[in-house]
Amino acid sequence: MKKLGFLVFLLVFMWSFPHIGEAATDTKVVLNGQQLSIPEEVQNIKGSVMVPIRVISQNLGYQVKWDQSAGQVNIDGEGKSIQLYIGKNAASVDNKTYSLNTAPVIQNGTTMVPIRLVSEQMGIGVHWNNSDKIVTLTSTGTSTGGGTTSDADKATSENGLALVNGISFSESRLLVTLDKSVTPKVSKMDSPNRIVVDLPNADFGGGFEQGANAEAGQIATLAVPNNENVSQVRYSQYSTDPSSVRIVIDLKKDRNYEVFNEGQGLLIVDLTANNGTNKQPDSTTGATQPGSSVGHSGKKVVVIDAGHGYQDPGAIGSQTTEKKLNLGLALKVEALLKDDPNIDVILTRSDDTFLELKERVKVAEKLNADVFVSIHANSSGSSAASGTETYYQRSSSKKLAQTIHKYFVAATGFKDRGVQYGNFHVIRETTMPAVLLEVGFISNKVEESKMMDSAKQDQIAASVVKGIKEYLGVS
Repeated sequence: MKKLGFLVFLLVFMWSFPHIGEAATDTKVVLNGQQLSIPEEVQNIKGSVMVPIRVISQNLGYQVKWDQSAGQVNIDGEGKSIQLYIGKNAASVDNKTYSLNTAPVIQNGTTMVPIRLVSEQMGIGVHWNNSDKIVTLTSTGTSTGGGTTSDADKATSENGLALVNGISFSESRLLVTLDKSVTPKVSKMDSPNRIVVDLPNADFGGGFEQGANAEAGQIATLAVPNNENVSQVRYSQYSTDPSSVRIVIDLKKDRNYEVFNEGQGLLIVDLTANNGTNKQPDSTTGATQPGSSVGHSGKKVVVIDAGHGYQDPGAIGSQTTEKKLNLGLALKVEALLKDDPNIDVILTRSDDTFLELKERVKVAEKLNADVFVSIHANSSGSSAASGTETYYQRSSSKKLAQTIHKYFVAATGFKDRGVQYGNFHVIRETTMPAVLLEVGFISNKVEESKMMDSAKQDQIAASVVKGIKEYLGVS
């Protein structure tokens, strides 16, 4: 059963029971034995149930794009596409038009979607317990993997090209995630000093401004602030015939490196090595260094995930967007953690790029992370909604959630919404202890302003680090 089909089905199902919108927090929805997180923001507006689309995307792993100028929301997944338009009583599902009773609206920065979408051949078994208000959904062949593939990405994949889905730089390491493994050609050059990483038979995925099939020479820059070795990272579509991607690490001084290929599309160029030699893939065999340098010498590995990015802004406030808040806080957490000699910290994204949910999970899994922390800001249809909450999905993650939350909520100073179960993709599909942090409500102007304050961000970042260190048992 395709997850996009389930999304459409869930919207249709809830529309079939209008009373759910009036008492959403009393209604439980269980998919294949797992209770889904149905937020209190579910509303009944003019007789139509409205759902915050970002919450469904987080739970089910869809790629959501928001075109503000066109007032259009695009949801892509499993080779299918839904288009919704703010203020228009029509939706498009795979280029077929369906009527809506109520048009999508934006309330306090949250996109609210009317849930009358028509779908056939859902393939989901449904049981409705009216007395207990429990919806039990049972699907066959449900994919538990996450992420989405855009039409452009599918076309590129069919051409045999590897797609670059993410580029980040943290702890003097360049991380590149791809949808398949490649054998990179890495070289060091001088005048000026730089390390050049060429990825043959590769193209950019949809999470980059270049997008798939970008024109050659279109260069983007990844800032690397306060790094003693690196000034910036540049990347571009180096060639289109044959297609290849080039990534350049601009050095402040001569630096050696090692290349690690973790398999299944995770590539690391590590500048922490300083043994007088450059270690890179063998030109004949394509072999790279066995295993990663991350977590060596018994270091604990912490992966910090800044939610959303690039075309997916997350929740939209009156002054900023969620993706900016998430990244700003993640960078501050990284800065504190990397000063600890007992910890290796890795960011899933270190600038305004988009990484699919499954790619975020891949980074943590391939690096055998000890903990995974995803940072978000909340939003509600009510501007009065407020508070800090921490989510876990597996019982093995609950202690981490509780440990971080006690410091986290004290630092924000917001209402304590507690430690809660949540069925979010990144904390469900990871196998190490994993939590998702909702700092505060971007739809609440007071909390939004405080979350934008640099001093307050410093306090929050320090609290997250304190919780992580206590949980890991490092000083």
